[in-house]
Amino acid sequence: MGELRLMKGNEALAEAAIRAGVDAYFGYPITPQSEVIEYLMAEKPEERTGMVVLQAESELAAINMVYGAAGAGKKVMTSSSSPGVSLKQEGLSYIAGAELPCVYANVVRGGPGLGTIQPSQADYFQSVKGGGHGDYKQIVLAPASVQEMADFVKLGFELAFQYRIAVLILSDGVIGQMMEKVELFEQMPRMSDDEIAEKYPWAVTGKKKGAERTIITSLDLDSRKMEEHNHHLQRKYAEIIDKEVRYELIQCDDAEYIIVAYGSSARIAQKTIQLAREKGIKVGLLRLITLFPFPNVQIQELCKRGIKGWLAVEMSAGQMVEDVMLAVNGNGKVAHYGRYGGIVHTPEEVLQALEEKIIGE
Repeated sequence: MGELRLMKGNEALAEAAIRAGVDAYFGYPITPQSEVIEYLMAEKPEERTGMVVLQAESELAAINMVYGAAGAGKKVMTSSSSPGVSLKQEGLSYIAGAELPCVYANVVRGGPGLGTIQPSQADYFQSVKGGGHGDYKQIVLAPASVQEMADFVKLGFELAFQYRIAVLILSDGVIGQMMEKVELFEQMPRMSDDEIAEKYPWAVTGKKKGAERTIITSLDLDSRKMEEHNHHLQRKYAEIIDKEVRYELIQCDDAEYIIVAYGSSARIAQKTIQLAREKGIKVGLLRLITLFPFPNVQIQELCKRGIKGWLAVEMSAGQMVEDVMLAVNGNGKVAHYGRYGGIVHTPEEVLQALEEKIIGE
């Protein structure tokens, strides 16, 4: 068993970054994720592992520092909350175009605009559809516990380097601020420059690799070459869709109705299931762990069981529900329930919505 601690979600994410052998973290404070950089600064990881921690002058600067360090094959990370992540979108699109691995976290708060510092899940479109310009995707992991806030840092870097892609840990103010017991994994070593040069031939390390220079860029003025590059990216995304879908089915074996949710909404929905079954309503939960890739095939398989209705529960006006509707494709009623502006729904409210929007019609 690893080391057990009682930690906030943001703190667990920060400690996991140190233990994952991250080379550098570049960030900027914004509620409700400021504890990430605060924890890293207090922990002095440069003394523990040699990890660099730098508060950039802005979110824009932070993501471009990530771009540069990722281009050198380093394990690099950033984090922010909704308005801050909006500022990072150009850099994230450049990172996608250059096929660079990195991990970043978004501890979502209510909006639009500066909004509120209270929790939300209204960044789904920005996160899953690719908030920057161009046809690109990123792997999106949705933690529902403090434990997953830590575990997904390690998993995120494994996926990032496997596919040369940005991996987003999409949290929210509930998961980021809540405290739970977390089992921390053992310290992982950082790679040397020589190891990086040998393992990642695409990385700019200053090591000689023959006559050709290694150049990191997302620019190509030849439209045909850029189209082929886009075809290559789409083939990679298709492979991710085929191999990296992650989800959890809770009490779905006999379910007549299914709630689809992720993050803190999924935690709330588990209590809703208990309340519903006490009333004789057979309800299950599909907890999304990856938002991209989305479990379309798995939902279609559930449809074959004759599910009568689907309730998409999220702290937004309705974003994830669109993907549920596409996956269900008319095989059962689909409805949405959400609170927004920083309001968190209760299990009782979700059950009432299920009864009124799905069962009652």
